[in-house]
Amino acid sequence: MNKLFLLLFVLCTCNSFSQTTEKEDKDAIMAVLKAQRIAWSKNNIEGFMEGYWKSDSLKFYGVNGVTLGWENTLDRYEKGYPSEAHTGKLSYKINDITKISDDAYYVLGEYHLKREVGNADGIFMLVFKRIDGEWKIIADTSC
Repeated sequence: MNKLFLLLFVLCTCNSFSQTTEKEDKDAIMAVLKAQRIAWSKNNIEGFMEGYWKSDSLKFYGVNGVTLGWENTLDRYEKGYPSEAHTGKLSYKINDITKISDDAYYVLGEYHLKREVGNADGIFMLVFKRIDGEWKIIADTSC
């Protein structure tokens, strides 16, 4: 009986250690956004793209319609922001992070670019999914 109790205790304890709290998830998502902000502000678009799911299934929805895939999204950013004067310094205002499921959240926010070619502001909605233990953007609507 003691062995059975010990086994159940160990299984329950291991299970609780493997799950994260909503605060931990949100903190991890905010860390991705911070890394993206820093990369963007250093004109490092590929570093910025590290926050995105490197898949043909990634979806970006902007003023020019839907862009499918990580490579196509990278190309879109590189064409739209060809120099440091265009990328400028990025800041975010996060308005909401909401849990969709254990491994998915959506983020609503505003972005602000301070740049030489003229400042730019807009809004975004990101869908984050935990993939192989890392939070990645799987869908981005920005305008």
